[in-house]
Amino acid sequence: MIVNLDVTLRDGGYRNNFDFPLDYALHHARESVAAGLEWVEIGYRNGSFTTKPGLGRTGVGADDYIRAVAEVVSPDRLCMILHPKNITEDDLPAMYGAGVRLVRFCLPSGAPETGLALLSRAAELGFTTTVNITRVSQLDRRRLVELAGMSADAGADVVYLADSNGSMLPDEVSQLVTLVRSVTDTAVGLHAHNNLGLALANAIAAVDAGATWIDSSILGMGKGPGNLVTEQWLAYLGRGTGGDTYDLGRILGLAHRMESEIEQATPSLPLPDLVLGHFDLSVEERAKLPVDRIGDVFSAARELTAAGAR
Repeated sequence: MIVNLDVTLRDGGYRNNFDFPLDYALHHARESVAAGLEWVEIGYRNGSFTTKPGLGRTGVGADDYIRAVAEVVSPDRLCMILHPKNITEDDLPAMYGAGVRLVRFCLPSGAPETGLALLSRAAELGFTTTVNITRVSQLDRRRLVELAGMSADAGADVVYLADSNGSMLPDEVSQLVTLVRSVTDTAVGLHAHNNLGLALANAIAAVDAGATWIDSSILGMGKGPGNLVTEQWLAYLGRGTGGDTYDLGRILGLAHRMESEIEQATPSLPLPDLVLGHFDLSVEERAKLPVDRIGDVFSAARELTAAGAR
């Protein structure tokens, strides 16, 4: 069975500084769950990795916001994500008490110990837990195996492969899913970005290789060119094993409202983000590209890669 997780209110927040109106956020969570999506991620807890001033509610993830969503959606469907550096142990019981039941940890590959300790505490509190191994395309496979094993030992229910740079190809996704499944009994998930237009193909490859958790967002709204598009993914599932499990019509209605009300939701593929995906560069490297001289972006990205920016 595939577990589908909506990340719009969180990953989509990179486009509008997480400033979703409360009435829209409540509507979005309610409609996502009503359409059959197993989990809805309602935001970050205490900010993203690099936080801008004036961060909106889905980037702060305060207790009163969680409680407001939990009044319209069962806590058993509510998820939040966090960077371990941004929280303390006190945040976890507060989140659980407010209504969150799935917590996701963005695990830094170089120093994962703090995140793994917090994950163990979350599991003790009764959370379903995932580890999101970010920028997996740049990670040595031996290190990926180590992180997957440590995550499982710490109590993770799911190990997510996050194609943060949107640079992976279906064969690569398949190989990494197979590798993680060979070294741990945890479920495996995919968080796909769409820099190369391959998010849907990569999700299909991941599931074919045994992944059972898939992230997506309405209209693909997410960092850079966005994520796997929920509407496309559910349409694909509806043609195969998904059948009538999900209410695609309801999701399309939600997509229409979001497109009408959230200006930054309009799908796009900025040319610099395509180049980032091509060279497997992170979105943070975008600031080093001469985006006002689009003809020079490709050669500048090539130089960054040659200089070891990865």
